[in-house]
Amino acid sequence: MTDYDVSLRGSGASLPASSRAPAGGFENGMLRFLRQNAIRWQLLLGAGEFLLLIVALFLAVYVRYYDAPALRAIYMEGMALRGCVFAGALVLGMIALGLHQAHMRETWFGLLARQMVGFVVGALGLVILYYAVPQAYVGRGIFGIALAIGFVLVALFRAGFLRTVDATLLKRRILVIGAGSRAALIQQRMRRRSDRRGFTIVGFAAQEGDAVAVSADHMIQTGENLPEWVERQHIDEIVVGSDDRRNSLPMEQLLNCRQFGVRITDLTTFFERESGMIKLDLAEPSWLVFSQGFDLSPLRKASKRTFDLLIASIVLLLAAPFMLLTALAIRLESGKGQPILYRQERVGERGRVFNLIKFRSMRTDAEKDGVARWATKGDDRVTRVGRIIRRTRLDELPQLWNVFRGDMSVIGPRPERPQFVEQLAEKIRYYNLRHCVKPGLAGWAQLRYPYGASEADAREKLKYDLFYVKNHAMLFDLMILIQTVEVVLFGRGVR
Repeated sequence: MTDYDVSLRGSGASLPASSRAPAGGFENGMLRFLRQNAIRWQLLLGAGEFLLLIVALFLAVYVRYYDAPALRAIYMEGMALRGCVFAGALVLGMIALGLHQAHMRETWFGLLARQMVGFVVGALGLVILYYAVPQAYVGRGIFGIALAIGFVLVALFRAGFLRTVDATLLKRRILVIGAGSRAALIQQRMRRRSDRRGFTIVGFAAQEGDAVAVSADHMIQTGENLPEWVERQHIDEIVVGSDDRRNSLPMEQLLNCRQFGVRITDLTTFFERESGMIKLDLAEPSWLVFSQGFDLSPLRKASKRTFDLLIASIVLLLAAPFMLLTALAIRLESGKGQPILYRQERVGERGRVFNLIKFRSMRTDAEKDGVARWATKGDDRVTRVGRIIRRTRLDELPQLWNVFRGDMSVIGPRPERPQFVEQLAEKIRYYNLRHCVKPGLAGWAQLRYPYGASEADAREKLKYDLFYVKNHAMLFDLMILIQTVEVVLFGRGVR
């Protein structure tokens, strides 16, 4: 099978048998439903793992007490609730390691390694929980056996599940209207299999006004009756990517396709949904104005503020000993009289400037000439203690005070210095849109892109920041918070 499920080269051509969706009214309708909802495969994967981990705990009890039915019966009391706690902690550990991201790019060895670390994180969480709530404890023997069985079951299930998701039969079948430079971005930017998980491109149909930029073997002709062709080829979604949409689009035929249950999506929205970012070169002001999102309602602001205060309080409680040790280490290295904290102006919500607080990780003369500089890899201005606290993100913890004050949120775009904002806003389209929400301690861009230390990096990170600004919600914030554990554990984006 080639990268794109396409072999049509003329109006009389047909798809090969291996590429065709099965015919049949009810069967075809069910397949279309499954394919169109395939974007929720992460939820199905998580639910399957959760159930298997509960099963693993029950199996562990049978293995541990296979020759002692009386003890086994005692341990089985309340095991359903304990199983949910056990499974929930381990699934959260795997989520924290990014194993449920839609665009995970790892080898099978890499996935197993991440699963191993996810199990370690989840197991540590369970140990703490068992210490705090002894009633949830399951015993060391059962705990160890359940972890081993669970790891094997989840690994096998994940391998089979991802193969099923990648199966052509369950992928959404997409027709792209257009074959010019805009449509060609799908070929250029979505080459990897992981970029196209859950869908397959049937082909590109050129429209009047398109300067063809798509390779010839991916071109198709639908004929004059688009709805009939779409129904015959079992298309689930049409992506409109024509260079000139003013007069060339067959609107009546697209409307008929819509009535058949086929999704009609513009190219910008398609990229936003499938890549988790907004492509700046495709996003027109009209698209941003009329698209959904940008929820800044009083209810959303109140829920986000409650979330910020709750999470900041929990983090402060857990991190207080590490903050004291960090302050002591800075004092011992720098000597009496040298500052422990560092204050720096940053741009916040609606362009308001505030003083961000961090543990000092650079020399006091790092910017003695007053010129703002990007931090670089191996920056010689960073102290020895600074390198450690930057790698572990301990230098960021005093920003909890900024969260309590309301200058920042727990989740949001990272705040930049006024000097950089002024420069970047002049050069990068839509840059100031990131300031319509409060900046955050952690963010979507930090998960998806490494440390930004240049104008080019800022442009790439803005794609993810705008995606967050447009789509932020409580569940999204919680997902980012959990996955930030991976950033801290692996020291991603450290300078």
